Formats: sequence, structure tokens, C-alpha cells
Amino acid sequence: MEKKPLKRLPVGIQTFEKIITNDCLYIDKTEYIWNMIHLSNYIFLSRPRRFGKSLLISTLQAYFEGRKELFKGLAIEQLEKEWTEYPVLRISMASGKHMEKDQLERYLLYILEENEKRFGLSSGLTDPNTRLRNLITTVYEQTGKQVVILIDEYDAPLLDVVHEETTLPVLRNVMRNFYSPLKDCDPYLQFVFLTRITKFSQLSIFSE
Repeated sequence: MEKKPLKRLPVGIQTFEKIITNDCLYIDKTEYIWNMIHLSNYIFLSRPRRFGKSLLISTLQAYFEGRKELFKGLAIEQLEKEWTEYPVLRISMASGKHMEKDQLERYLLYILEENEKRFGLSSGLTDPNTRLRNLITTVYEQTGKQVVILIDEYDAPLLDVVHEETTLPVLRNVMRNFYSPLKDCDPYLQFVFLTRITKFSQLSIFSE
């Protein structure tokens, strides 16, 4: 009996498309992903570093962009009947570390600008929260479809200052202000998924 060659392990690869196109080993978790997507429109996942959160977000992005060809042979290929394509905004806060208030606000504007470019948009708004709201509503109007938002490590900018009594409240207010449009933009949103590293209880993304 001929043995099949072992697939290469995807060590250090956090992009679903790259794992599939390079024929690396992928443990099929798409049945759980499909069930999660149909459980709620807003999902928070709190897990430590190196737990596969970024890969999960990459997989969600491929799914919501309707890239059915990447899921050939996986469970979700049979579970999903429609494969509707949605506009996806992907925001990674993983690089937002060791920052002061001005640096963090510039970083947020940079992330928003990168997402705007993907949809051929530009904005002169200088407040991250209003620019995020404008991006969501403009993409909704442009595509006629509700928007998917995927945020990786939404609490990353706070981790390095979590014990600093002066800096923490300042950065926390910046981040809370940035995320605040998500609540009011509910009519324009199809799905919102956020990952975090810290383990807080009895808190929401809009709370102190």
C-alpha cells in the first residue's frame, strides 16, 4: 500500500489562504466556525497568545469574502449553501504596543486608511471614531451589503500599561472612543468578531 507523503506543518503561518494554497496541514475546524457564525452577530473570543486567533480571523475573512475555492474538501463546503460575499474590514491591534496617546491615534488612522484603500476610498477625517463610522457607512452604501468587522487583539495597546495608573486611563479612553461606533452602526453590520488577550469579567467593549 502506497503511503501518502506527510503534509508540511504550517509553522508560523497565520494566513488561511497561504496554508491551503501551499498544501500545508490544516486541521478542519470549519464546522465549528460555521456554527459560531450562525450563533450570534457579535462574538468575543478571549484566549492567550499563540492560540490561533489570527488564523481564525484569516479563515473568517476568507469565508465572508465568499472564497469557496479555499474551503474545498472542508466541512463548511457542505454546510454553507449560499456563499454570500460581504465587504470585510480587518483591524489588527497586535502592533499597537508601547504607544503614547498620539502614537496610538496615528496608528488607528493608519489602519483605517489601509482598509479605505481596499475599497477605493479616502477620508480627511482626523478622529479615529468618526472615521471608523464613516468607513462602515460608506462601504455599506457603496456595496449595498452589510459589513463584516474582524478585530484581532482589540486590547493589545492596553497590555503594556495595564499597571500604570496615569497612562492606562488615557489609552483606555482612546480605544473605547474608537470602538464606540460599533454600537450605533448595528444596522450596517452583518458580523463582528473580536479577539482579546486579557481576561476581564463583567465588562463589555463599551465599558470602562
